[in-house]
Amino acid sequence: MKRIPKHIGIIPDGNRRWAKGNGLKKEEGYGYGLDPGVRLLRAAQSYGIQELTYYGFTVDNCKRPKEQVAAFSKACIEAVQMIEQENAQLYVIGNTDSHCFPKELLPYANKKREPVCGKETIRVNFLVNYGWEWDMKNGWASREIPRVDMVIRWGGMCRLSGFLPIQTVYADFYIVKELWPDFRETQFTDALQWYQEQDITLGG
Repeated sequence: MKRIPKHIGIIPDGNRRWAKGNGLKKEEGYGYGLDPGVRLLRAAQSYGIQELTYYGFTVDNCKRPKEQVAAFSKACIEAVQMIEQENAQLYVIGNTDSHCFPKELLPYANKKREPVCGKETIRVNFLVNYGWEWDMKNGWASREIPRVDMVIRWGGMCRLSGFLPIQTVYADFYIVKELWPDFRETQFTDALQWYQEQDITLGG
């Protein structure tokens, strides 16, 4: 591929619908999204992508039933622990003042983004208890995160759901109909192939 996006945003939607469709409780779906996240990360590294941003959960997601809040919080903690085992530089961002922010992730949220060491290292941002209004009211707390070239959303929904509104101002938006736990690497490859055909002008 000639044109590889430097920074891709990932919206891993459809965990609850997947659980319901497989005879499980809604909160049980989040755990099935962990392995896809690692497999996507490794695929991105193989293509030389420099940065990924995963949408963990939002401030508004915390309005869901407590069983679901506990489940997706636990899944985010486990996801960060799994990503930490990969060749990646990890940065967590979100409203750490809220009780909904997992205390286990505070060490990852309180550190600064350092320069990446080595060409093989990918930078991974993880949005946890993130909200666009919180971001804005805190002087764009996400300002250190660079512009997103492409957003890929699983689950068929065609909306950003508040995902990094400043960074996605010129992002190309690709929708995968399949639900996130049904991730296949070919879905990611298809998105990259689609990106090759887009006219990237950045308004020029």
